[in-house]
Amino acid sequence: MTVSLKNNSTRREVQRYWELLQVLVSRNLKLRYRGSFLGVYWSLLNPLIMTGLYTAIFGAAFAEYYGNSILNYVLAAFTGLVIINFFSASTSQCLTSVVGNGALLNKIRLPVSIFPVSMIAANVFQFAVGAFPLLAIITLINSKSVISILALVVPLLSLYLVSMGVGFLVSALYVFFRDLPYFYELIVFMVGIGTPVFYPASIVPAPVKPFLEINPLSPIIEGIRQIALSGESPDLYLMGDSLIRGIIILVLGLVCFNWLRSQFMDLL
Repeated sequence: MTVSLKNNSTRREVQRYWELLQVLVSRNLKLRYRGSFLGVYWSLLNPLIMTGLYTAIFGAAFAEYYGNSILNYVLAAFTGLVIINFFSASTSQCLTSVVGNGALLNKIRLPVSIFPVSMIAANVFQFAVGAFPLLAIITLINSKSVISILALVVPLLSLYLVSMGVGFLVSALYVFFRDLPYFYELIVFMVGIGTPVFYPASIVPAPVKPFLEINPLSPIIEGIRQIALSGESPDLYLMGDSLIRGIIILVLGLVCFNWLRSQFMDLL
């Protein structure tokens, strides 16, 4: 009987959390694109423009690392940019999510974690209807295999886990350190430069490579490029590496968030 009551209570909590998540994701997307002509597809504008810019500047110089093909460089740069943009946008929005809803938390009892989760979920939806179809088409053309399209889910799941872990961490820290957005802009810039987006990883000097290898976004981008652009079978090592890193970062972020959560209400 007691077990049954606990199960019912847990089921109700999960259902309530899911319903709240749907409401918040819908609210985030409506506020973000209210009155917008292209809606969520504006998220593709930045990577497309930046891809064109990088190609104009670096395309001829780096084409030799991509089979002497400018088109391959374009696809590689675009792939890296959509990943970096997702990480940057989603974690930056997570950063202010708890403090930005402080007034609501003081009036209504809500699970605090729902706010960073809703920001990531809104960006996942945006990615799913915007960038992912393009990645799927590129993958299908190069690999001619539906299995490769399904394999894209693994590095993308790793991206979501990394973003969620970092989102939990920065949203918690911002409650205590209100100057954090200024530092985080610099951190995101350094992560972007330290990730092989517009340049091949093979040109990175040996002394710098260890720093590149600890970047959790690097195996994600390399994994997606390997699946989408090479036409070969998915590299299980890259997929496993990115997934393990994603799980570790999510756990660390969640632990820090839960550890600091009891002090939130005194500062909101």
